[in-house]
Amino acid sequence: MNENSIVAENEYTLKSANAFRTISEASTELGLPQHVLRFWESKFNQIKPLKRGGNRRYYRPEDLDILRRIRSLLYDEGYTIKGVQKLFKEKNSKSEQTKYQKPILNAKKVKNNKKTDVILNEVINELESYKDILKTNLKNKIKSI
Repeated sequence: MNENSIVAENEYTLKSANAFRTISEASTELGLPQHVLRFWESKFNQIKPLKRGGNRRYYRPEDLDILRRIRSLLYDEGYTIKGVQKLFKEKNSKSEQTKYQKPILNAKKVKNNKKTDVILNEVINELESYKDILKTNLKNKIKSI
């Protein structure tokens, strides 16, 4: 067993920390009833489990992180559901604001010459190829689920 594996409740099933969890597994891991997870999904649009045939839910590791944070805020820190929703909304608006900040590299300050253009085009092409690779890998992962 490596550091990225955890032992399920029955100790027979090993799952990677990056593996998707059923609602039953998520419920056990978080120590919450399944109906609470379903209710929180209706209240927090940040929780987006993958739904497969028969409307079965598969929680991503990011979903479990969000659920842990919600549980902590509600049960440990005493927030209400509306309070947690407000915190998430404020956090989201702050991250949106940082997306639209001025770029670090100001194009007006860069001297425009052929050598710079060639280098920038190479960088752009390389980044686009990485983007294509990542898209392909993501599609393959989704298909394999």
